[in-house]
Amino acid sequence: MYDVAIIGGGPAGVSAAINLKVLGKSFIWFSSQPVSKKAGQAELIKNYPGLPDITGKQFVWTLQNHFEGMNIKLCEEVVTGVYDTGEGFTLLAKDKNYEAKTVILCLGVETVKPIEGEDEFVGKGVSYCATCDGFLYKGKKIAVYCTDKQFEYEVEYLCNLAQTAYVFPMYRGYEIKSPNAQIILKKLTRLSGDVRLKKVEYAGGVAEVDGMFILKGALSPSTLVHGLQVVEGHIAVKRDCSTNIAGVFAAGDCTGRPYQYAKAIGEGNVAAHSAVEYLSKLK
Repeated sequence: MYDVAIIGGGPAGVSAAINLKVLGKSFIWFSSQPVSKKAGQAELIKNYPGLPDITGKQFVWTLQNHFEGMNIKLCEEVVTGVYDTGEGFTLLAKDKNYEAKTVILCLGVETVKPIEGEDEFVGKGVSYCATCDGFLYKGKKIAVYCTDKQFEYEVEYLCNLAQTAYVFPMYRGYEIKSPNAQIILKKLTRLSGDVRLKKVEYAGGVAEVDGMFILKGALSPSTLVHGLQVVEGHIAVKRDCSTNIAGVFAAGDCTGRPYQYAKAIGEGNVAAHSAVEYLSKLK
């Protein structure tokens, strides 16, 4: 079991990882991509102390060079669930389980808003893990909502299992070739059903389904961690970056404004030290 699991590869995650390394703690760091895609797209950063007028690409290179120089590795998998076991936390990523005593959430701000009805049917027809739950829908009708080309191999896997897969690719240049796939280039508007998901509604149509897979780089905090307190879309934290769940900390944009790299890195530092203090009390 790791001392800490960090979820998120942005500046807050980098800061938490570097500090945990210095403090000599064991940790696993999850991110679907090295550092932050959003940070790398910044044209010019003018307000980061000590690095005036640095481009986003230069900033990301500086962060990556720092943690790689400390031999810190990223686990490039998407965590789809965090579960409190009473003695720590189990994290589900693809078809693997990881164990950690504490968790630091560095999730950034979710840019893909939940679909209406999504939260209602999680575990009742809505899944975020193709390899975990795909076999449950072999020979059935499913919907697949995908926000990034990097998940196309999972889309193909699901299409080949299903009788029919209604696929909603939310990006350009998709290359989904399965004969079982029906591509729908419309916006998904609502998920509906009774005890379980029954229908997906989109602009101009409705499809009846047995289940649905939502493949995206990050989940909303409340979906990822059941019972986590979220206020106006942000994780509620105290000054020490602790959340309402003992052993779970949060840092960066996911805790609220200002959305600044300096603030994210500072909170990553605080969260790491708070996690270490929490660990000391478990002994």
